Amino acid sequence: MIKKLQANDIMIEDVHVTSPNDLVAAAKLKMMRCNVGGLPVVDDKKLVGIITHRDVLLAGGEALGLKVGDLMSKDLYVANKDTPIMEITKVMADKGYQRIPVAENGILVGLITQSSLIRALAGLE
Repeated sequence: MIKKLQANDIMIEDVHVTSPNDLVAAAKLKMMRCNVGGLPVVDDKKLVGIITHRDVLLAGGEALGLKVGDLMSKDLYVANKDTPIMEITKVMADKGYQRIPVAENGILVGLITQSSLIRALAGLE
């Protein structure tokens, strides 16, 4: 059954995002309030990067005054709606990624997290 699943079958569609022009401090606060470990970075509806709580911690306290665009990861693996879940899980395992953005024509349409993947697999019987 899992071999038939695609990104659109398990992706989170109501995704919290941030802008590259937002302060890192604001993105950190948003992650804490939304109880998420990372935020896709969207500029004019286009996915341009991702920032994680880990990025902020590793950058240290001085990073809080920076803009998200200065700290975000730009070289992303991005799935599309029909990317097989088996491919996504392999990338997550091989690269250590905890979240994979899903985009169509550069526009963010969803997010696959380790948690959403586990919930989907737990529902398969």
